[in-house]
Amino acid sequence: MDAELQADWTGAIERARAHAPYLASLLDRHPDLTALLAQGKGEEALAFARNVGSGIDDVGIALRCEKQALALALGIGDLAGAFPLLRVTGELSALADRALDGAIAEGIRRRVPDAEPAGFLALALGKHGAGELNYSSDIDPILLFDPELLPRRERDEPGEAAQRVARAVVETLGKVTDHGYVFRIDLRLRPASEVSPLAISINGALTHYESSALAWERAAFIRARACSGDIAAGEAFLAAIRPFVWRKSLDFGAIAEIGRLTAQIRANTRGSATVGPGFDLKKGRGGIREVEFYAQTHQLIHGGRNPALRLRGTRATLDALAEAGLVPAEDARLLGESYDRLRTIEHRLQMLQDQQTHALPMRPEALEAVARLDGLPDGETLLNELREITDAVGERYDALVMANTPLGPTTQVAMPAQDDLRDELAGLGLADAETMAHRVEGWLSGGMRALRSDAARAAFASVRADLFAALAAAPEPERAFARFEKLLNNLPSAINLFRLLEARPALLERLARILSLAPTLADALARRADLLDPLIDASAFDLPGSVEELVAEFTQFEPGADYEQKLGTVRRKVGDRRFALGVQLIEGANDPLDIGHALARIAEAALVVLTDAALEEFRAVHGVVPGSELVVLGLGRMGGGVLTHASDLDLIYLFTGDFAGESDGRRPLGATLYYNRVSQRVTAALSVPTAEGALYEVDTRLRPSGEQGPPAASLDSFARYQQEQAWTWEHMALCRARPLYGSAEARADLGEVIHSVLAAPRDGDKLRADVLEMRAKMAGHKPAKGPLDVKLMRGGLVDLEFLVHFTQLRSGLGLDPDLGAALQLLVADGLLPATLVESHDVMTRLLVAGRLFAPDTQVPGKPSCMALQRACGYGAWQDLESALARARAHVAASWSETFGETLEMNP
Repeated sequence: MDAELQADWTGAIERARAHAPYLASLLDRHPDLTALLAQGKGEEALAFARNVGSGIDDVGIALRCEKQALALALGIGDLAGAFPLLRVTGELSALADRALDGAIAEGIRRRVPDAEPAGFLALALGKHGAGELNYSSDIDPILLFDPELLPRRERDEPGEAAQRVARAVVETLGKVTDHGYVFRIDLRLRPASEVSPLAISINGALTHYESSALAWERAAFIRARACSGDIAAGEAFLAAIRPFVWRKSLDFGAIAEIGRLTAQIRANTRGSATVGPGFDLKKGRGGIREVEFYAQTHQLIHGGRNPALRLRGTRATLDALAEAGLVPAEDARLLGESYDRLRTIEHRLQMLQDQQTHALPMRPEALEAVARLDGLPDGETLLNELREITDAVGERYDALVMANTPLGPTTQVAMPAQDDLRDELAGLGLADAETMAHRVEGWLSGGMRALRSDAARAAFASVRADLFAALAAAPEPERAFARFEKLLNNLPSAINLFRLLEARPALLERLARILSLAPTLADALARRADLLDPLIDASAFDLPGSVEELVAEFTQFEPGADYEQKLGTVRRKVGDRRFALGVQLIEGANDPLDIGHALARIAEAALVVLTDAALEEFRAVHGVVPGSELVVLGLGRMGGGVLTHASDLDLIYLFTGDFAGESDGRRPLGATLYYNRVSQRVTAALSVPTAEGALYEVDTRLRPSGEQGPPAASLDSFARYQQEQAWTWEHMALCRARPLYGSAEARADLGEVIHSVLAAPRDGDKLRADVLEMRAKMAGHKPAKGPLDVKLMRGGLVDLEFLVHFTQLRSGLGLDPDLGAALQLLVADGLLPATLVESHDVMTRLLVAGRLFAPDTQVPGKPSCMALQRACGYGAWQDLESALARARAHVAASWSETFGETLEMNP
């Protein structure tokens, strides 16, 4: 309203009469509307314009009258400064929605007069889909129909009936009559437009987009929306093709596709190549389309992984890209403001004669009219402003696209000769260059599925020299080369991987280190090459946030996602996070202790999200057990809050309330059976592999009933068992127990049960005897597997855990499930020596990093030793060995002092 009051309505009308013949004619044709505008009543003028066609029976005439009146009200309001750009484009887009809706209904009723319109819809694309139509825009809908629902005469075939409706829509909106036209309609964006009918069946369109659509069609659907007709069917269709538009992996191949399209547009654009008379504001360098392509390119690359980028509006997308840190905030601001200004000048061009034009006039007097209509003093001022804008836009767009793409059609790539490959590899210092060259030749001659297309070989050629150099410089080149070959062999196409490496060269060296040093991560990459995607962002080396923040991240599901899709989403995001933490270990970016805690937070968040999903699915059939809920207890490393990349999840499933209760769903179950089935479903959600892989191995053997009993128990029975029947080793396990899932009240109740059990008075002699007996049996059955088995070696982490748990149970103090935190409490109480805190940290760091670099617990090769020592904070391997020896000695000394028993400290 403030803008309306401050607007220059009189000046706008005067400029329109003097410089815009089309607007001048509308002012004369609509005196009542002109009077409202002259009085500065912009909103009343818009309302009046929207209702001009009411009461007119002929749909085409009614829409044409509304179009003209709205064009006048918006044009004068725009010139006056009362209506901002998005208001203008939004109103025009809404008119197009209404017009298509009315034309569809009218087209159906021409043949079936009493029918309720159904089974026919329009998808809006481009500026129409984004709500950004300009004054004289064409609209580019895709018309779809459902043969089962489309009203038709009994003798009409569904396809022919749909074509009649489509032709009616085109005629109603696009035919020029004495009343003008509504919208010119361009249907060439429909699938296979050169051979397909005007309206396509929904199933036929789905088949096209799932199997044979071209790359440019993905970009077209970024801004698509169901706008008219059977909206629900349209939205269902868009949901079905979402995987086609938004790919799960980063798609740097989109840069190449849009780069080639840009080159074609620039080459074929008529008029001046630089700003001057005839310059095309839409297609010229630095013009409207390049701002749109800049935003859409980033959306195509990143939108599959970040739903927050799936926006239709150009300005909104640029803001979201800046918010996500994908483009500089200053570039987003400059491009957004430039886009608005270019669109505004575009509107001025179209206001002159209601022509669909984007080119500056060739005649000086016409250019002068555009400038003066906009309120500028002359045409040269306008040209100078446009030169500044397009130079800035073009510079940023070229930096994104041109530097990274071979502009032009993909051509057949000549394969390098084996001798040339051998010489290239030998020049990099690879020991067996002959064998490697033979293998690469096999890749390129059709033996590698991922490299069979010309496009894939071209992408490989663009990155080959840098890739081979990175693999040759890897800590273990032959291993890196072999694992890269395994990675390629698992890919259906390697184009996107090579484009990613080309666009982000720093990833090459990192990839080579991953393949050389971390077999666990290399195997993960072989299953999912898109795990590299998050590494392009510096934030990949930040530690993840709280469990609550991770839960929020993991629950960003696709709209309408079903249970299996939710499982896949969580698996993918957890895999991304765990992989990034592994890379942090390789790069020495964070302390392994912090990474261990982070791995536990990720697992806990995954447990929460997947348990919620499993319960939601289960409740749909079986309802809930009134007055009861599921509670999940974590033990071992999961309970202690420090995991490695190889950790299982030790879980116990419990439920509150009366075990004799029954669920209230359509298929009721008794409480015990209900929670047994729920727990099995949660375990499956965490551990059963899907297309996205598996997450964790789940171990429930620590439950009261053991391996043979039911998977879930009531909280009351668990409490009784722990208080009356549990063995000492079970209470020791309970020292690292932590409630992970359930309401705050239920977790607090379970925490009280655990504390009461652990703090209960005990016979010290019996406790000592039980502890020593258990450790002796364990040492006999599970000896250390290698010199880096810091868990099972004598003086290692298991002995340290036994010391801590014995002290906790004997004293009732230091009852924190985090072993490191418990140690600090016990040291503060004078119950254990302070040296054990350092021992714990040294060995836990080595455990977390060692599970990645030396999963077999043997001393690895020199490069992996260097990575392991660096991750743990040591300058030399000898320093790490000395620190481990000291840590074990401290544990052995405390063991001897506590139990009066000497540990056999084998090397």
